[in-house]
Amino acid sequence: MRLRLAGWLATAALISLPVYGVHAWAQQATTTESTEKVTIEQPGQGVKPQPQQDAVGVSETAAGNGVSAATATTAAVQKAFEKRFPEIDVGGVAPTPFAGLYEVQVGSDLLYVNADVDYILQGSLIDAKRRTDLTAERIDALSRVDFADLPLDIAIKQVKGDGSRVMAIFEDPNCGYCKQLHKTLNDVDNVTIYSFLFPILSPDSTTKARNIWCAEDKAEVWRDWMLRGKKPAEAECETPIEQSLALGRKLNVQGTPAIFFADGSRINGALPLNALKQKLDTLK
Repeated sequence: MRLRLAGWLATAALISLPVYGVHAWAQQATTTESTEKVTIEQPGQGVKPQPQQDAVGVSETAAGNGVSAATATTAAVQKAFEKRFPEIDVGGVAPTPFAGLYEVQVGSDLLYVNADVDYILQGSLIDAKRRTDLTAERIDALSRVDFADLPLDIAIKQVKGDGSRVMAIFEDPNCGYCKQLHKTLNDVDNVTIYSFLFPILSPDSTTKARNIWCAEDKAEVWRDWMLRGKKPAEAECETPIEQSLALGRKLNVQGTPAIFFADGSRINGALPLNALKQKLDTLK
């Protein structure tokens, strides 16, 4: 099973996984000259910038074969990373403004490596000239979606007022913060809400999601459950729950609620009323 990790979990997994292609130096103390060692460094611990270099295995004729050097290098970095850590699911690799440093997307997090993946950094990459967090900017860009591409036909639709502002939410029927968000939405008008059933929290989440989806009036039964705790009646039908789960995984939804707005931005968690209103006001 490949791992999809974020935050400190990524570092923990990297440290605990066996390092493939690296000699076990503890068992081969007499041959330390041939030992390779993977070091995971935290920002601020003195890792010196490495000179710009091509990753191992990058051919000088790549451009001549119709592949740019940058593309060939990032592909080689990803290959090197996956060789070191085959249990980790890599979302992508891209160069950074810092020569010889590459970002590696792991779940919703970013790690940084040199071309040969001898060193790994976890933390924020700061542009000192602009005083901006490049890591935060990249994570925001990577987490954006094209709202028009969302399959809204597999979501429960609720329209309030003129429905002019649009948002989509991935929700679990047993999610307390989702229920809190529904109470907040009671005080929001002129919005269309698409709820993707994303049952990941409890053993009976899928059953509740099925009963809600199969109800004659999905939106009403959904509101009754999330706002008033009225349990949905047993019902059977074909549901898009597996499609919703697959979509959530594709979008790196790792918890509920996950809110997507019409401008492509996303927020994880239940927003307080004022913050939600301010965000929706920017979409007018």
